[in-house]
Formats: sequence, C-alpha cells, structure tokens
Amino acid sequence: MKQELLEKLSIFLLKKGFTIKNLTRTCFDALARRNEQILLIKVLEDANSVSRQYTEEMAAIASYANASPLIIAEKAGNRLEDNIVYSRFGIYTLNFSTFLNCVNNKFPFVRRSQAGLTASVVGKKLKEKREGLGYSLNALSKKLGVTSRMVIKYENENSEVTINKAMKMYELFGGEIFSEVDIFMQNKQPESKFETEVSRKYVELGFNAAETKKTPFDIIARKEKELVFTEIGDNVNPQMQSLSKLLDADNLVIFQKKKPKNIPSLTQDEFMDFEKANELVKFLREF
Repeated sequence: MKQELLEKLSIFLLKKGFTIKNLTRTCFDALARRNEQILLIKVLEDANSVSRQYTEEMAAIASYANASPLIIAEKAGNRLEDNIVYSRFGIYTLNFSTFLNCVNNKFPFVRRSQAGLTASVVGKKLKEKREGLGYSLNALSKKLGVTSRMVIKYENENSEVTINKAMKMYELFGGEIFSEVDIFMQNKQPESKFETEVSRKYVELGFNAAETKKTPFDIIARKEKELVFTEIGDNVNPQMQSLSKLLDADNLVIFQKKKPKNIPSLTQDEFMDFEKANELVKFLREF
C-alpha cells in the first residue's frame, strides 16, 4: 500500500513539474522540488505509525532546507477524510486526494484539532458577505443558533468555529469567508541541537547545526544561504550527494581512516582548525 501510494505521488508531482528524489531508511520518503518550492514528504498507510523522533527530525530538516514537511497517509486509525487537514506531532497530515487539491491551489479550510473538526472564519469577509446579502446581526444569529453578540465576535476576530457552525455559514456565504489551510506554509527558523565536537564547531563558526539519526547525513548546518550536509565516518551514504544536489547544498565528509573520492573530505582535526565560516565555505567551493 505504501509503495503504491509513493509511486502515485511521484508520478503526480513529476507531471506538475517537480523534480523527485525518493529515499530509503530515512525520516522522509520523498524530496520534491519545483523552483523554490521544496516538499519533504513521509508516506504512510497509517499516520499513527510514525514516531515522534521521525517527525522531529523531519521538522528540523525542513526548517534548514526551507521545505514544507508533510505526512501523506490513507488513515490515522480511521480513514482520513477528503479536504480535511490533520496533524501528527505538529506536521500537517492529509490524504492523497487532499494533497492533489493543494498542489492545484485548492486548499481546504477544515482541520482536525483537539476541539474536533474546525474552520477559521475571516471576520472581515463574514461581515462583508452578511451586509452584502442583507442579513441583520439578529437574522444571522438565528440561522447559526448563536447570539448576536457571538456574531459580532466572529466579525471582529478570526474565530475558530465547529464544523456544524462552519457548514451553516458555508451554506449561506460559501467558502470565501474561511481561512484556507496552506499546507506549504510551515517553515520555521532552524534551531541548533548539538552534542558532538563537529556540530559544536559549526555553531562556533556561526552556523545553525543539528545532528540527525534518520537521514543520509549526520549533521545539517546552515549559515544564511549556505547549507552543508556532513557525514562522519568512512562509509559515505550514496543518497547524500543526490539529495544535496537537489537542495543546492554542499557535502562534507569527516573521515577517520579512508578518505573518500570525489567529495570534499577532512579529518576531524583539519575541520576543527577552521577559524572562520568563510574558510570552510571557500574549501567547499574550491573542491
């Protein structure tokens, strides 16, 4: 089921002009890029099977790569409904049909939260629609089953309403009064999370750096537009180079005994000798 879904996803994105890189044994299954839009996607049959460690690493990598992390699944215990956005450990989760609509710029406005299914009302648009169609505050309050004071609150604020009230509003005014859930707007500022000497050195050089366990590299580092994937050891993951190429990132290997070919490589002592970030960048550029 997962492989079939991943193949459908890849074919669809290719037709939409994305470049795709599928990966194995990582916290995400596909990386897709179209111009500056980058998607980091985990494909699952059941979204409940993903661990917090995987989602935390996905979110961290996405923040460094200026990407949107997404989970695409058919169910999360129960079947995921069309045009509803769910969340798993803070990452937008949706079914394949809803994802297709989003790529086609048809974003849903219903999301699953702790309060159940809700929608966000854009107060200004609600007021414009109400006045344009000639509804008084009192008349609308009766149709929605709320007080006039609550309608005033809806119009003065961007309020979350239950799905029942949202559907009543939708029948009266259509979908324009609701705020769309743009699943691609999830970028966060990268945070440094480090324990090893190498990642600590990156931070000393002025980079943000985070260590990873479920990716083709061991450390991801960023300083302004410079993105660097670093692997520590003598066995280079073949997925790292194709991944970095798609993201316009640099590769660096901190080798121990065997220096790899055709990739920028240093011993740990050589890496620790850098005193300024531009020295490291120059080394990577000149390789």
